[in-house]
Amino acid sequence: MAGAGRLDPGGVAALLRRRWNGGRRTWLDGAGSWPLSILLHPPTEREAAQDLAGVRDWIEDWAAVGTDPQRPGELLWTERQWPGLGRQRLPERLVLAEPAQVAAWLGEQAPWRVAWARAVALRGLLAPDGDSDPRAAVNGGATGGPALRVGRHYDWLADAQPADFERLLAVLGWLIAHPDSGLYSRQLPIPGIDTKWIGAQRARLVDLLAQHRQLYGAGATPGDADLYSLAGLRREPDLMRVRILDPALRAIVGGLGDITAPVEQIAALALAPARVFMVENLQTGLAFDDLPGSVCCMARGYAVEVFAAIPWLRNRPCHYWGDLDTHGFAILSRLRSHLPGVRSLLMDAETLLRHRDLWQREDKPAAGPLARLTADERRVCEGLLTHRWGERVRLEQERIEWGYAWQAIRAARHAP
Repeated sequence: MAGAGRLDPGGVAALLRRRWNGGRRTWLDGAGSWPLSILLHPPTEREAAQDLAGVRDWIEDWAAVGTDPQRPGELLWTERQWPGLGRQRLPERLVLAEPAQVAAWLGEQAPWRVAWARAVALRGLLAPDGDSDPRAAVNGGATGGPALRVGRHYDWLADAQPADFERLLAVLGWLIAHPDSGLYSRQLPIPGIDTKWIGAQRARLVDLLAQHRQLYGAGATPGDADLYSLAGLRREPDLMRVRILDPALRAIVGGLGDITAPVEQIAALALAPARVFMVENLQTGLAFDDLPGSVCCMARGYAVEVFAAIPWLRNRPCHYWGDLDTHGFAILSRLRSHLPGVRSLLMDAETLLRHRDLWQREDKPAAGPLARLTADERRVCEGLLTHRWGERVRLEQERIEWGYAWQAIRAARHAP
């Protein structure tokens, strides 16, 4: 930045960097107001008289820009007739015609060219009835629908290896051509594609396929669908692991006491337990001994919505025992949206403080309101969030002394 508010080339580059950081993604979709005009704030006669050498250097710097191919754009000059200094020719305004010129100023021209070409290729594949030029696509394709917007993927499009981008085109092209294949993702007959690649690109595939379907009236909305439904792929079964803790209940299922099966098959079991325990960690569930009338469901994490689809635990006393951290309470709150009567177990301040020497640090606390907690649960959760007992305290459930825990579990069995 030059003195007295005038912009030198370095100041313009800094301004353009801020515009680039905030705008390049939308620019890739054809947005933005172009040309971009930047006022250089040439000095007044008084300012020039106070800093003749600085103004002379400023003028020379801008004169050099006019011959620098790395700094494109139209540099507009103005003439001033000053009584004390005579006629002066000053740079007044820099006009950049398009984002590519901004990219050149910042040394970003190569990634911009790559991202632009790949955006055109994606539009040609996913919106072939429209104009593949983003400057036209942003106003809607030939179908009259919304534009295919790929700018949110700018960084990946600019940086991805050519082979990886070709894989993306190949997968999208195959899925569009075979919208109801019913294959598992590992079965896709596309060279270089495996489940690891699909997993890494899942969010990108979902966004682009959803936009494609929306453009062609298939009803999908980005963010509202998953890859399986969008791509017509077969979903891997959602497995649940359950321990049956009562010999009489085990006899109903052929003596099995530890079952891992698709949720639908678990739901179909002819069980009528007196009480159900839900624990967050697998090893905690494995540590349970026999308990009359009881069943233990293990390690579902946040995926607790499936419990609402299991008939044999409806209207049964249910206890959730999770880690004593903000995520444990977040899972409990979510579970109550499906099973309102579920009660927490060993998620109280007494248990937390009793095991102080076994505390760990919670790196990323849960966010958002936890509306379905009881008053006591909310006090503990808020204490964790506000560092009442220390910074980011957490107590994993498997750290709790087992004799203490088992006593609480046995007592819960007799609760109303």
